[in-house]
Amino acid sequence: MSAVEQSTIFHREWLLSERPASRWQARLGRAYLMWRRLLANKLATVGLLIIVALLFVSAFADQLATFSPVIGDLKNARLLPPSSQHWFGTDDLGRDIYSRIIYGSRWTLYVVVLVAVIAAPIGLLVGTVAGYAGGWTDAILMRITDIFLAFPQLILALAFVAALGPGIENSVLAIAITSWPPYARIARAETLTVRNSDYIKAVQLMGASPFRIVLRHIMPICTSSLIIRVTLDMAGIILTAAGLGFIGLGAQPPLPEWGAMIASGRRFILDQWWVAAAPGLAILIVSLGFNLLGDGLRDAFDPRSADQ
Repeated sequence: MSAVEQSTIFHREWLLSERPASRWQARLGRAYLMWRRLLANKLATVGLLIIVALLFVSAFADQLATFSPVIGDLKNARLLPPSSQHWFGTDDLGRDIYSRIIYGSRWTLYVVVLVAVIAAPIGLLVGTVAGYAGGWTDAILMRITDIFLAFPQLILALAFVAALGPGIENSVLAIAITSWPPYARIARAETLTVRNSDYIKAVQLMGASPFRIVLRHIMPICTSSLIIRVTLDMAGIILTAAGLGFIGLGAQPPLPEWGAMIASGRRFILDQWWVAAAPGLAILIVSLGFNLLGDGLRDAFDPRSADQ
């Protein structure tokens, strides 16, 4: 047996130890088990590969794109079909659709990451505070949450964007404002199940403040469920951003945003179908990737799942 194989076996046994010597070892062991469960799910692996490909394309868009995403040859390259020179064809302004999709992946990541960074912490904070405090605090925070949940997300986002003005930043803010209520509901439900548990009572007896209990002991418990819900919501966030771009309230020309690209190609859908089909296919693939990964994460984080 080679030294590399011996080292691999040693580290695997160290990670899977039933008696970890430290918190760090226990956390790494749980993360390793979750990673094995995720890789054992073939569909989740496909979703992970799609997201990794999206990250790769976004990071190396300058090298992967073959033409400028905003400058086209209106005179000689207008509405050309897919070919060896223009892989996905060209649009009505002579711009290479492949290059625009490559650069558009950056705006897709920009939207989903910012929405997740803004909406998830808000929902986590509101839900844990409401669940732990209870009483009138819970009633007020949950009634505010119910008001947001009473409206369809896209309609509410349209209202906020109409008030803030069109633009990619305003659309991100509008989507984030309308996305946090489900996270608050999940965090509150998780908090209600653990706030009266023995270890929370023990922390209270040790003199920990409510702020410390919520921040250090309850929020980490809610994190796994929140990560799963955020991943599953990424497809909806992409579709909402694309919908805002489609009606002209999201990214503004000449930004290569996928929803705006579909809007510009709807006039040619019958004859030059590739103008709208290519960005639509990109939205479909990325949304499918997030959904598959979210399903896999849900199974991987489930403590009742058998170790595979």
